[in-house]
Amino acid sequence: GALALSWAQHRMWFLDRFPGAAAAYVLPMALQLQGALDLPALEASLRELVLRHEALRTRFPTVNGQPCQVIDTVAPLRLEVEELGPEATALPDAELAQALLPLTADMQSPFDLASGPLLRARVLRQSVDAHILLVTLHHIVADGWSLGVLTRDLCASYAARVQNPSALSAATVLPALAVQYADFAQWQRATLTDEALAPQLAYWRSTLAGAPDLLDLPTDRPRASTASHTGETCALTINAATTAGLRALAQHCDATLYMVLLSAWAMLLSRLAGQDEVVIGSPVANRQHPDLEDIVGFFVNTLAMRVRLEPGMSAKDVIAHVREVSLGAFAHQDAPFERVVDAVSPVRSLSHSPVFQATFTLQNAPGAEVRLPGITLSPMRVDRLGSPFELNLTLSESGDTLVGAVEYA
Repeated sequence: GALALSWAQHRMWFLDRFPGAAAAYVLPMALQLQGALDLPALEASLRELVLRHEALRTRFPTVNGQPCQVIDTVAPLRLEVEELGPEATALPDAELAQALLPLTADMQSPFDLASGPLLRARVLRQSVDAHILLVTLHHIVADGWSLGVLTRDLCASYAARVQNPSALSAATVLPALAVQYADFAQWQRATLTDEALAPQLAYWRSTLAGAPDLLDLPTDRPRASTASHTGETCALTINAATTAGLRALAQHCDATLYMVLLSAWAMLLSRLAGQDEVVIGSPVANRQHPDLEDIVGFFVNTLAMRVRLEPGMSAKDVIAHVREVSLGAFAHQDAPFERVVDAVSPVRSLSHSPVFQATFTLQNAPGAEVRLPGITLSPMRVDRLGSPFELNLTLSESGDTLVGAVEYA
């Protein structure tokens, strides 16, 4: 039957209704597959993921003006296969990504939340032993952590089928999950009542009282009256020497690498905007119970980090301040951002998001073990076509370096 949405899902449903916003909340994933690919086994494995994770067969119709989530018993999944031709095989990764842009753009077209399905899959065949798997989901049913879960489950299901061909006809080869995302949504609605959230919301009201409504960046054109959510992405790599210096600075300041990077981002934004206060959104996984770690769903919560930069502060002073800001925010992360926005009552405008317009993410979701029998699998970068915020910095640790991107409206 019809079930209530989680707080995060409700906000995503609300945002999806804004003109042009739908493309900003699409999650693309691409995997390069080198080796002899068993397409029937891959399609069967993708169908199993849809059966295993209820979120992948959930849709969001509107009843009396309010959204609900409906979980279908089965959901159609058709794996499209498209021939790229041998000329695509010899292209370097950067040129290949550019050549595939029309296809990835097509895969990122808006979803219909009411009718679903909210997952698309396509295989691009370069040659007999070279393929690219494109998977696209709507953010309302998945987050960044979910992509790792999907990759891990897909590899396990595919390996079981290839190693035991008789399993190809079996509906499932993976164990059932103890709970599903809808269970979490109902628990959240029942548990995070107004009374239970009162202390947390009081903290956020106090912390964000008087904070600037807008990050006044020196843009090359006026901010539109209605945000278009059109975005571009620039890749970013921080070399090994600088990364080592950042880690040493964090240790010296009794802070984490996250706190040092957030401090640097806050200092840069402050200088660019000419403001001594900035508010930066920072997502947290929000999977605080072990049973939630293996589920596909939209769990992520966003914390508003208010950073005050006073004249004469050293870098060490800023890091110490950001450390206290971060610890306070993490201690009050149970309050859904949607409830925080309601409690703070910021200025509302179609031209920008409330509370903050810039974000920072240090990705630390557990990496999936990507092994397939007879196939070398490697993630391939696919840039989103939309940007939910005006300026986003995302980084992750990759060996001795930091890699990521700046996404901008």
